Amino acid sequence: MPQLEVDGAALTYDDEGPRDAEDVPLVFVHGWTANRHRWDHQLAHFSTGRRVIRLDLRGHGESTGAGVRTIAELARDVLALLDHLEVERFVLVGHSMGGMISQTIALSHPERVERMVLVNSIGRMTYSRGRGLLMSASTLVPYKLFVATNIQRAFAPGHPREEIRKYIRDSAGTPREVVMTLYGAMRAFDVLDRVGEIRTPTLMVHGYHDIQLPVHQMLRMAKGYPDAVVRILDAGHELPVEKPAELTAALDSFLTARS
Repeated sequence: MPQLEVDGAALTYDDEGPRDAEDVPLVFVHGWTANRHRWDHQLAHFSTGRRVIRLDLRGHGESTGAGVRTIAELARDVLALLDHLEVERFVLVGHSMGGMISQTIALSHPERVERMVLVNSIGRMTYSRGRGLLMSASTLVPYKLFVATNIQRAFAPGHPREEIRKYIRDSAGTPREVVMTLYGAMRAFDVLDRVGEIRTPTLMVHGYHDIQLPVHQMLRMAKGYPDAVVRILDAGHELPVEKPAELTAALDSFLTARS
């Protein structure tokens, strides 16, 4: 897979689909402890007709690099990759922390973002008491146990256990330093009072059973957006892999309606 060196990190990415497509490229950004393969279903679907770009964020998946302390630094990584690929204008699709990165880019470079899709994401990080206790316990329990508990909570009840175990293994490969440093970056993230500045047409897709970032937090954010469409699906926090076909259909419908 191709890689790009950016500020001490080697970012692994995929760049697929026709370069001469009429529509601007789709750029997929994964969440905390995940990797670019969260978007496998969407890549397979959309790359037949348009350019699709996705990356492993620094320290995740097949990318190297230490953790950073702000979401803005991750946004700069994404923009550095797009500049390297000579992509000026694009549609951003971000899951969870990837949605925070997407909002940061939409605020700092609105002229470059044609549309935006936020999947299980919010504008201000607010943890439930249970999630706060889990994060506090992270220094007291083995790292793999902490990761397993965090990922287990991310899926809606009834999701196949073997599939959950696969994502636990994937997430456990993310270095602890990266995970905990980015936890701090997410805790500091807050654009809720600025979302009214985002004029980009935006789709917000959220899992009804999301206990990591509850749906009421997303709805609070949605009220501030001048041009937002909201879809709530029967899933937890890991919507891209819990309901991949439904998410892809929602994206397709949004992109077609806004053409």
